[in-house]
Amino acid sequence: MRTRALEGGGEKRVEEQHKKGKLTARERIDVLLDEGSFEEIGMFVQHRSNDFGLEKQKFLGDGVVTGHGRINGRPVAVFSQDFTIFGGSLSEAHAEKICRMMDLALKLGIPVIGLNDSGGARIQEGVVSLGGYADIFLRNTLASGVIPQLSAILGPCAGGAVYSPAITDFVFMVKGSSYMFVTGPNVVKTVTHEEVSFEDLGGAMTHATKSGVAHFAMENEVECLMAIRTLMGYIPSNNMDDPPFLDGGDDPERKDESLNSLVPENPNKPYDMRDVLTRVCDKGDFFEVHRHYAGNLLVGFARLGGMPVGIVANQPAVLAGVLDIDSSLKGARFVRFCDAFNIPLVVFEDVPGFLPGTEQEWGGIIKHGAKLLYAFCEATVPRLTVITRKAYGGAYDVMNSRHIRGDYNVAWPSAEIAVMGPKGAVEVIFKKEIAGSPDPEKALDQKVTEYREKFANPYVAAERGYIDEVIVPSETRPKLVRALRFLRNKVDANPKKKHGNLPL
Repeated sequence: MRTRALEGGGEKRVEEQHKKGKLTARERIDVLLDEGSFEEIGMFVQHRSNDFGLEKQKFLGDGVVTGHGRINGRPVAVFSQDFTIFGGSLSEAHAEKICRMMDLALKLGIPVIGLNDSGGARIQEGVVSLGGYADIFLRNTLASGVIPQLSAILGPCAGGAVYSPAITDFVFMVKGSSYMFVTGPNVVKTVTHEEVSFEDLGGAMTHATKSGVAHFAMENEVECLMAIRTLMGYIPSNNMDDPPFLDGGDDPERKDESLNSLVPENPNKPYDMRDVLTRVCDKGDFFEVHRHYAGNLLVGFARLGGMPVGIVANQPAVLAGVLDIDSSLKGARFVRFCDAFNIPLVVFEDVPGFLPGTEQEWGGIIKHGAKLLYAFCEATVPRLTVITRKAYGGAYDVMNSRHIRGDYNVAWPSAEIAVMGPKGAVEVIFKKEIAGSPDPEKALDQKVTEYREKFANPYVAAERGYIDEVIVPSETRPKLVRALRFLRNKVDANPKKKHGNLPL
């Protein structure tokens, strides 16, 4: 029976899977987990349906391989859908196997990793398969914020099936072979008369760039599964655990003199914030999340002195680092994940404000921007901020300012902390004076210079105690490492409540 179970849907179907450039369900588990660590649960489970001739088609495992194993020595629960059996379609028994693993993971406090490759609900079982999806959705929701949940889309994922990955913490997709959509191209054509390919409608790059549903778009399955292993190295097993410390041998006191000249003297000239991150983080490693989506904000994981941190950073090289709808959503989701799993937050700030325009206002920038603000406000993990250049208007408040419980806020000498940029501020404050001047252009330049000298620096904020220190940029790494060590045992709490009403 074991031999039969290991054969999946048979040699021919396995061959078809390989021809598509896809691994089998068990091959994926072998790549993902530490060698020899997988223990299978439910190998002999079969469906119990007798309709539409299904009683004559029975396969051990019923289209999903479930069990537990280890990643870098740490236990995880895993399920891997087998497309060679009924196209990986979800039946009552299939769903029960997944639910059992999720229930065990929640009791044991270990992450759940789902490898999705399924044609959707098993139509022959009707509403029973739909009930199976709902059972999974409920467990996804109850486990959210308690244990990490990771989803890899390694083939089709359509209809109701998409909502389970959508609730999980991170979604990985593979270019050219994985698809997610609520309704496929044929239905879209029938209903809206739009002609669209599988790839354009729900491919990896579509969801990585346009919808933001996919956090990672990888070149192939092996790269995808290895990226999951990398991500696991930064996150704890559950919400009561600490993230895994790993001393990579990088001196915590290391300074980088090149940071002192990295920010251009011209405040309107862009620079790449990744250049700051790679110089500050351990060994220059920054594991970026959502790389292809809302590039004006960078989020991802790194280590400082061996301690895992979640990084949120404005990116001046894209849209001048401004906050908009997409970047607010991207940042808010990431901040809430880090807060749920005890991962300290480090913010690198260079933000000129929120993106203006009718498209943003009508699209709800007010409520979406409020999500990022809400996420930072409710976070109780250690929170550090480095203002590298601009910190203007409401965006200054939102980006983990002292006023919303930031624990350690510092600025570089190049920081500009003000209500708005010098030119805009002067045009408001001195409007009449400039208009009545014999040379309005000269008067404007003079007032801009005066304003810049007064406000386009970090010292007014420092005088008020809004920032803790103005630091030399080369000192950033040792300062952050010391602050993290100091804040390691931080305890903070929010008022007792069932839950807040996040501005959805």
